[in-house]
Amino acid sequence: MKILFSGDVAWETGRRALTYALPILKAEYGGFDFIVINCENAAHGKGLTPKVYEELKNLGVDAMTSGNHIWDKSAIFDLLNDRGANIFRPANYNARCPGRGFGIIEKDGKRLGILNLEGQVFMPPIDSPFMCADKILKEIRADEKNKNLPIIVDFHAEATSEKLAMGYYLDGRVSAVLGTHTHIQTADERVFPKGTAFICDVGMTGGQSGILGVSTESAIPKFLTGMPSKFEPCEISPAFRGVLIWIDDNTGFAKDIIRVQRDIC
Repeated sequence: MKILFSGDVAWETGRRALTYALPILKAEYGGFDFIVINCENAAHGKGLTPKVYEELKNLGVDAMTSGNHIWDKSAIFDLLNDRGANIFRPANYNARCPGRGFGIIEKDGKRLGILNLEGQVFMPPIDSPFMCADKILKEIRADEKNKNLPIIVDFHAEATSEKLAMGYYLDGRVSAVLGTHTHIQTADERVFPKGTAFICDVGMTGGQSGILGVSTESAIPKFLTGMPSKFEPCEISPAFRGVLIWIDDNTGFAKDIIRVQRDIC
């Protein structure tokens, strides 16, 4: 099984980069079984709208994960509650929040579990992602047909230490732990000893010459004064950032993970 995962598709610039990169990557790697992206910044930098959702689905995206910004635009709430939409929000938020944190998607006879979690370090006060993962995985694996189900985890977190801890904690229990949120692709991709692929951050798909997808002109004033600043998208150097994971269909464990980068020429 081949899974392409892109983190934090940011603003219209990121959607443009995704539109450019996907056909090239499909041709280069012979297609993918599943394409998953983190969509929490896809609509104007924060949140998701039904219109942007449809745009992403039409590109061939099979599922979307998210993070702390997924509820920034209330127009998406109904779709978050629609199980057929395959949009996921962090599972360790309160159950009253719209959406779901885990699901199984199916395509061409193959099944993939997706678990979305959010970190606690330097993040909003929420339940433990570690305990939440334990609970959900116990329920899923209790079903005999899910014993070797491939499962990828989008861990939307700030601290690299917390991301590494989650990777080791879930090693041998999921196919991959993929960090998102910090927007900078890290160079620590690996497969842990028990078969779980890991990277601290898969990177941001969007404008690479700004500050985390935001234009330098609109981001720097906040650092100088501490006052609120209206962020504008960086439209310079749009690029795709993500990872490609190969998973053994029989065991559900990862065989390899590589970083993927494509700049728009």
